[in-house]
Amino acid sequence: MTQSTNSAAQRQSHEALVVQQFGSQASAYVASTVHAQGADLQQMIEIAARTPNARAIDLGCGGGHVSYGVAPVVASVVAYDLSAGMLEAVAAEAAKRGFANLSTKQGAAEKLPFADGEFDVVLSRYSAHHWQNVRQGVREARRVIKTGGTAVISDIIAPEVPVSDTFLQTFEMLRDPSHVRDYSSAEWVAIAAEAGFAVVGVTRRRLPLDFDAWVGRMRTPAVMVEAIRALQAAMSEGVREHFAIEPDGSFTIDQAVFELVAV
Repeated sequence: MTQSTNSAAQRQSHEALVVQQFGSQASAYVASTVHAQGADLQQMIEIAARTPNARAIDLGCGGGHVSYGVAPVVASVVAYDLSAGMLEAVAAEAAKRGFANLSTKQGAAEKLPFADGEFDVVLSRYSAHHWQNVRQGVREARRVIKTGGTAVISDIIAPEVPVSDTFLQTFEMLRDPSHVRDYSSAEWVAIAAEAGFAVVGVTRRRLPLDFDAWVGRMRTPAVMVEAIRALQAAMSEGVREHFAIEPDGSFTIDQAVFELVAV
C-alpha cells in the first residue's frame, strides 16, 4: 500500500468513527443547551450579519445551531457535516423553524464539494477538533470563500501549559475516541495565516461543563467515565485549579472565537 493510499485509508477510518460517534447522538446535539446557546454563538451571528445578502456555510454543523442562528441574517446557509443522521435531524429542525434558506450537504471539511469563492461567510463551531487534517480543512475554507470574505471559527482551545494540555487531550479522547486535538490559540493563529487568512480578532472565554451532561451526550462507556474521574483525581493542584474541577467532576475549559478575513 502506498503512503497516499494508507493516508486515505486512515482518513476514511477516522471519518467513519466520527459518523459512528455522532450519527446516533443527533437528537442529543440538536437539543443540547451547551450548543444551542452561548456568547460565542451570538458573536458568530453578529459577525455574519455584517455581510449583506451573504451566502454562508456552517462547517461541521453538528446539531445545526450556527445554521439556525445565521439563517435569519444571511441570504442562504449550507449546513455541512459528515453525518447523514445529523443532517437529517438538522433539516427536520430547520423545516420546523421555517428556514427555507437553509440547505444541507454531506462531506468532510478537508474536501469541500464547492467552487472556489462560492461563499461570503464560512463558520465553524466546536467541529475542528474532530478534523483529521485541520490545516487542509482551513485551506479548503479559504478556497471556497471570496477574497475579503469572513471566516469565524469557535472551538475549545488547549491550555498553553503542556501538562494541562495533555490532561485535556486525554480526557477528551476517553470521552470521545473521534477527538483529534484541541489546538492552542497560537496554533490557530498560525494555521489561519498559513491558509491565507488574516486574523482580525480573537475572543477568549471560559466554558463551564456539567460532567454528567458532557459524558451523557456521547454515551461514554462507564469504564471511560471512571478513567476520566481517575485522571481528575490524579491531577496536580495547578492543573486542578486551571480546570476548576468540582466535587461532581464538572469542570471549566478554555474556548475562543477567531475572526478571520480571506486575503
